[in-house]
Amino acid sequence: MTAMGKKNKRIVVKVGTSSLIYPNGQVNLRTIDRLAFTLATLSHQGYEMLLVSSGAIGVGLASLGLSKRPQEIARQQALASIGQTELMRIYSQRFLDYQSKVAQLLLTRDVLEYPVSQQHILNTITTLLNDSIIPIINENDPVSVDELDHHTTFSDNDELSAQVATKINADLLIVLSDIDAFYDKDPHKYPDAKAIRHVTHMTPELTQAASGSSTQFGTGGMVTKLRAAATIINAHQRMVLCNGRDPKIIFQILEGQQVGTIFGE
Repeated sequence: MTAMGKKNKRIVVKVGTSSLIYPNGQVNLRTIDRLAFTLATLSHQGYEMLLVSSGAIGVGLASLGLSKRPQEIARQQALASIGQTELMRIYSQRFLDYQSKVAQLLLTRDVLEYPVSQQHILNTITTLLNDSIIPIINENDPVSVDELDHHTTFSDNDELSAQVATKINADLLIVLSDIDAFYDKDPHKYPDAKAIRHVTHMTPELTQAASGSSTQFGTGGMVTKLRAAATIINAHQRMVLCNGRDPKIIFQILEGQQVGTIFGE
């Protein structure tokens, strides 16, 4: 693989709850700090960086000292309201430590799909990027509910990140997960699972290999990442799925090192 950084200028990074929250429910400040350092450094180098961040409910649970995600939708939305504020406070603080500013965009499916509101969003993102400000995007969980025929939700932030990447014509989507790559079967269950390093098109076998989430704090899993990859491939763009334990792995990706799984040509 050739060095990706030479032709990639606009990059969307998606980070999942499993990368931001420890298994015990506490916020992983070390990962957040490294993420801020990495994205700020790349922004200073001239890259246009966007971050799609999960974690609002997880941070809300940690803020209230809770360990179990509630079943009630209203309570989940209340936790998201609490957690999103705290999450952005942490992000703002960490990015400022590296001389970078961030902005928050909370999206629902309808505003991203409706042409007029979509254009307003794209104009906002473009303006922020032109000012070297890093947009931090999340789903607007407190208002995202399926109400009659008015569908406002994304299935998860994997889908949201793919939708954002395609609509802003990003050069690359990097999905930071709790897994090193896409495997032919769940590596958490099968020690002999083999990593698939490059996927150019979707097959039934790949869908069969996809597995569910391995964390109680997130909503996504390998199935949703495969859906995001399909969106990217259909748009003739590229996505890399890799382990987000240390976000500095993004540097390796842009240097052209073999990291994770590449989706797309």
